[in-house]
Amino acid sequence: MGHDDTVLIRAETPADHDALDRLITAAFLILPISDGTEAQIVRGLRADGALWLSLVAERAGKPVGHVAVSRARVGAQSGWALFGPLAVTPDLHRRGIGGALMRAALDEVRGQAPGAVLVGSPAYYGRFGFRSFHSLRMDGVPQEFTLALPFGGAEPSGTLICHPAFGVEGGG
Repeated sequence: MGHDDTVLIRAETPADHDALDRLITAAFLILPISDGTEAQIVRGLRADGALWLSLVAERAGKPVGHVAVSRARVGAQSGWALFGPLAVTPDLHRRGIGGALMRAALDEVRGQAPGAVLVGSPAYYGRFGFRSFHSLRMDGVPQEFTLALPFGGAEPSGTLICHPAFGVEGGG
């Protein structure tokens, strides 16, 4: 890798918003699970001041990856760090950019939340310590894709409730 291949992880700035919209849309276009609303989710979280963390992976001065973290409730326990969407420019997949974003975001929220939660591939997110729990569920999502990484001893228990920007109806 040359010096222009170096990836810098940093906080998003307002100047990134349009590029991130395009990056997130492009990243999810190739995924069969995508419904095309991922960029809209990030815009909704941002507009509502609900982005706890928004990290950009930058290479040669251009955003090539992004991860959003917002707060979520698991059952009666609020303050969980909800990861997603995570996006990497399609032609840069399998280069460790998503992993670098995940590790940076986990480092940032560890100690400030009971744990991290997300909906995603157990094979991919398992490498960061995420796994499914029999006591954790999310309406409309198969249990094996509702994953958590508790930071303390307590297991997540109850329904995962996220910000309305995700467009998921949640009960109690």
